[in-house]
Amino acid sequence: MSEQASRTVIPPKDETTLAKRSLGVPALVFLIIAASAPLTVLAGGATTSFAVTGEMGVPVGYVALGIILVFFALGYGRMSTFIQNAGAFYAYVTAGLGTRQGIGAAFLALVTYNAMQVGLYGVFGFTASSILNDLAAVEVPWWVCALAAWLIIAVLGVNKLDFSVKVLAVIVIAEFVVVIGVSLLSFGVAPEGITVEPFMPEHWLTGSLGALLAFGIAAFMGFESGAIYSEEAKNPERSVAKATYIAVGLIALFYAFSSWAFAMGVGPSAIVPQAQEWGPDLMFVFLDQHMPVLIVNLAAVLFLTSILAAMIAFHNAAARYFFSMGRVQVLPRLLGATGAKNGAPVAGSLAQSVLGLVFIIVFAMAGAGSDFGALYPVMTMFPWLTNAAGFGMVLLLCITSIAIMRYFNREPQRHPAFVRTPAPLIAAIGLGIIALLIMFNFDVMIESDGFSALVIVIPAVIAGSGIVGVLWGEYLRRKQPQIYAEVSTADIG
Repeated sequence: MSEQASRTVIPPKDETTLAKRSLGVPALVFLIIAASAPLTVLAGGATTSFAVTGEMGVPVGYVALGIILVFFALGYGRMSTFIQNAGAFYAYVTAGLGTRQGIGAAFLALVTYNAMQVGLYGVFGFTASSILNDLAAVEVPWWVCALAAWLIIAVLGVNKLDFSVKVLAVIVIAEFVVVIGVSLLSFGVAPEGITVEPFMPEHWLTGSLGALLAFGIAAFMGFESGAIYSEEAKNPERSVAKATYIAVGLIALFYAFSSWAFAMGVGPSAIVPQAQEWGPDLMFVFLDQHMPVLIVNLAAVLFLTSILAAMIAFHNAAARYFFSMGRVQVLPRLLGATGAKNGAPVAGSLAQSVLGLVFIIVFAMAGAGSDFGALYPVMTMFPWLTNAAGFGMVLLLCITSIAIMRYFNREPQRHPAFVRTPAPLIAAIGLGIIALLIMFNFDVMIESDGFSALVIVIPAVIAGSGIVGVLWGEYLRRKQPQIYAEVSTADIG
């Protein structure tokens, strides 16, 4: 069946519709940045990068990734002016590469977003349990704390998105306040003075740049989610692209600045050994040395809410992929059901919640009596699933870049030359390199001592989900052509 450039995926006009046009640019930006979790990145991501790479050039990694993703965002943002669909990657890849490939992208996106959301339950449960023990001397198993977060997210997920946005806005603003405060404190104490040492080539052109990029990409995961809410956005032809550009620039610059400032606060010569000694606790150790206990405890609580905000954002994204695929019957049509009054993707949200519950129970049972003890969820559930998600996201971005290039070049007169080819091509090459770097560094990323079958199994499951999707698309083409045709053909206006 022919798939023209003037065709793409839109929902059938039936009862399965999301709440319309309630999100402006600020709301979209909050949703995007909540997924990126600024405080979690500084306390967890940046310190881990310093520790694992053994280099102080972590800020350069964020800048380099920001540049690559700006090239991606140019085409991605322009695509959002032509296509509005809750399954953004699925719709864009369908438009550019074909229906089977689009369904493959949808399956890959489903696994990716669910893996990230579920993996965060591990670090949330561990962090909440530790905080309760430190502040109230109460010992609570990590999985009990994870279930409490699960309940909050499950309730928010079946309500109108506006409510989640208000919750996320408060959390994100608080995160920025804390990270800015840590940065200002870092410049104030700076034991070795304020220098640009982390940006010098000898700290990132030593073979470590690949590892810096591989570890840093997780900090940006979620920047693409504005397009997922395009059906619920005000003036989506403009607001989605604008929110994406703002988010990419803000995330890259803010993370580069805050990680550089933190290196100044600890000291350029000390940041790597200190990160290797303390890991994600380093920020709180640093605050404890310079601030009252009350401030340190408040920062710890906000670190917890930062993780919660990211989980809410990824839950919303996964729910909308379930919805978009159920709506066109690529998955069971029930998943396309929305709330009669609030327009929330209720069935998709419940499906994601069920998955989260199953994984919490499985890891709770598997961790009983483990040698890792209380660290079990942050040594298994968190690194395994979130790094799998990071790999899946890079693959999605790379494939989407190629799809965007194909889509624009079918009608070159309608699109600027740079956005049509050079920008998505540069993005595809850069993202493809990062995907390879993640594979080569996967043993380190999941903190495996020596060879582990997981180094092969986890990336294979992620890539395999896309292949399964392509095969399912071929099955639909042969056995259920009416569904395949519905996915393949619709006007984009």
